[in-house]
Amino acid sequence: MSENLDKSNINEAGKSKSSDSEQGLEDAVEVSDEALQKKIKSGSPSTQRVQRPHSSPPRFVTVEELLETAKGVTNMALAHEIVINGDFQIKPVELPEDSLEKRVKDIVHKAFWDCLSVQLSEVPPTYDRAIKLVGEIKETLLSFLLPGHTRLRNQITEVLDLDLIKQEAENGALDISKLAEFIIGMMGTLCAPVRDEEVKKLKDIKEIVPLFRAIFSVLDLMKVDMANFAVSSIRPHLMQQSIEYERKQFQEFLEKQPNSLDFVTQWLQEATDDLMSQKYKNALPAAGGAAGSGDGPQLDPVAVQNYAYLKLLKWDHLHRPFPETVLMDHSRFQEFQLQLEQLTVLGAVLLVTFSMAAPGIASRADFAEKLKMIVKILLTDMHLPSFHLEDALTAVGEKVCLEVSSCLSLCGLSPLTTDKEAVLKGQIQAVASPDNPIRRIVDSRILTFLDAYLASSHQKPSPIAPGGLGPIQKELEEVAVKFVRLVNYNKMVFSPYYDAILMSQQCLPGLRATLREPLLPALRDIRESHVLKTCSYAVGGKSK
Repeated sequence: MSENLDKSNINEAGKSKSSDSEQGLEDAVEVSDEALQKKIKSGSPSTQRVQRPHSSPPRFVTVEELLETAKGVTNMALAHEIVINGDFQIKPVELPEDSLEKRVKDIVHKAFWDCLSVQLSEVPPTYDRAIKLVGEIKETLLSFLLPGHTRLRNQITEVLDLDLIKQEAENGALDISKLAEFIIGMMGTLCAPVRDEEVKKLKDIKEIVPLFRAIFSVLDLMKVDMANFAVSSIRPHLMQQSIEYERKQFQEFLEKQPNSLDFVTQWLQEATDDLMSQKYKNALPAAGGAAGSGDGPQLDPVAVQNYAYLKLLKWDHLHRPFPETVLMDHSRFQEFQLQLEQLTVLGAVLLVTFSMAAPGIASRADFAEKLKMIVKILLTDMHLPSFHLEDALTAVGEKVCLEVSSCLSLCGLSPLTTDKEAVLKGQIQAVASPDNPIRRIVDSRILTFLDAYLASSHQKPSPIAPGGLGPIQKELEEVAVKFVRLVNYNKMVFSPYYDAILMSQQCLPGLRATLREPLLPALRDIRESHVLKTCSYAVGGKSK
């Protein structure tokens, strides 16, 4: 890389790394469930790491160990976010204007810069603080350099030689303005293109104290830019190691908190019970087939896991703890849930509308797209607490009837009669109730589609949306791709724990027979460990 850091090359490198990381993520997580099982069956070191000794009761842990564990979990969450979120960026900290922390910070900073101003106003000037600031600026500039920037490093070290600057200050020969000019020029060389304007403005500041203050402000932004560049650079390498790293960090956390799989056990137990019970057969798509045998139904462990992930889309976040292994993606699953709720209402409204409209209208793609966009706009704020679905659907009914009548007129057909309009508005209004039959049908078909997407593991062609969901298939596929990608990555990290729990006789009597024999030796010790002892405890009520 050239001495000028080749700003354009940095940007292109960042973009290249980002695109490579996104492709790498897709390659890493868009794998079949069969591939996951093969990874476990092979008895790889990552699987063996899950094994735990037959320990006696949990020991007491020190505060230092807890702090170290918390640090490990924080690092794991950060690595997970970098890998999962292709748009992840570090942002400057902005304190609230009326916060105590900001007031204290402003007071301390003002006192420091006032002190510097007083020193430089003395006759002769005192440069002690100014020289310390130059030293900090020097270290910051050097931190921006890459190993190959030898010439730039030599320039910074030579011009910002603190010993020489001190001698010049003692002999009255120090020219702070020239030092500032060199610093600004070097910042312009090292900064990202997005900071060119801020660096350019520094040249217009003539007073020394405001200039130094502005220099540090821009340097802080450059630090954030460099950190984000580093993140984009390490993402492809982190991608390769993230699965092992997250599993290792979680195992270390589990050693200090042995009950850290309680909610996961309950989650998988309920998914199993739901699939094995006829009572819950239609609550969510039946992902696993039940085979009649003397020991009762037998379920595919992969199907149980897929079913469990679908349950997360119907989770009661206010009253139920989230399973530990998906806790870092809690907000993402909440977002999926809100998106699917909106798509359910949207799909139900369109299904009702096209069922009542003339066949010619329903088949017009342009009209269907226009009507969908209108309803989507009116439902945009559906996730906000202040949103009233009944009022919104009243407005939707009015607008839908108007658009349908207009389209019928353009097609040379009779517009909706007053009675038909009243019926259509009433049916749209009824969608506000979660128990509305049309809404429940759409909701069930959406979950069936997601279940098929999970089972297909992105094999081509992709599953076709069930009947009635055609108008929202594009939006549904966008959610499905993100959901399946997240689920597959979570399986890659935590599948040894899930399979071990599901093999427990206490948790799933009928499932053990369906697991392949080569998988049993690798997980025998896990089954007997404390990780699985939590399965024998009575855990809360079953979900509906």
